[in-house]
Amino acid sequence: MAPKLKSLARALSKRGPNRVLRGNLAIAGQPGVVYTPESGFNLPAVVFAHGWMNGVGHYAKTLEHLASWGIIVAAPNSERGPVPSHLGLATDLQSTLDICLGVRLGPGQLSVQANRVGFVGHGMGAGAAVIAATQREVQAVAALFPAPTAPKSEQYAPHVTSPGLIVAGEFDVDSMGCNATALATEWGGDAIFRTVDSALSSGLVEGRRLLGAMGAPNGEKKTQATTRALLTGFLLSTLTEDKTYSAFSEADAEIPNTTLVDPNEREVEEGAELTSLLPKA
Repeated sequence: MAPKLKSLARALSKRGPNRVLRGNLAIAGQPGVVYTPESGFNLPAVVFAHGWMNGVGHYAKTLEHLASWGIIVAAPNSERGPVPSHLGLATDLQSTLDICLGVRLGPGQLSVQANRVGFVGHGMGAGAAVIAATQREVQAVAALFPAPTAPKSEQYAPHVTSPGLIVAGEFDVDSMGCNATALATEWGGDAIFRTVDSALSSGLVEGRRLLGAMGAPNGEKKTQATTRALLTGFLLSTLTEDKTYSAFSEADAEIPNTTLVDPNEREVEEGAELTSLLPKA
């Protein structure tokens, strides 16, 4: 691993140099929040979709983190119930992006460049981000610990030509609650598929949550730090074309605490395992 890349990953796991401002999307008619650097014109922007039974408050530090590195990030706070509409969340992602592009943000010292935008999501929100990316042109899509949706997001993935980052937890990549391999296999454009070492999907969620009372694991700081570094580097590379971070959008880069995955090899291995379980004639 190149020392420079290891140093970059460590830096990107920490807050960036920008002071962060927080706003309320409800003023523009969409429940949710927006985090921005204090100032800057022609900035990149992403819209973030939350996971199942998690509001945007469970991702506050991650959203602040992106803004501290110069990326405007907005997050709709809809479809939070036990039976959410994944298509509805995808629609809200598009509406939120329209707000970022069409409404004056902050005290007039901020603007978004229309060809520097993307969708990001966690869990079911990752699937919603994929679906939303088939409805309009964006320059990046990140699916963090993706979970199955209805309709299946992997059926939309072949129509996503934007560069993609797909992240799964080492401990749940093979579970029924993770469809990262299917997304990576079907992705229409170039996609990077990584697992975070010793991680679960729930590790990205911040603070206490309702499901914690039922025994679900809560957030894990190491998972959050590694995922933030991966995501920030990928977005700075794809949305700003800053060559400093180009390794984060390259499939062969070795990034600390992560493992690069070839989805086609995984499909072969899984097929072999299933075959071995079939009764012999």
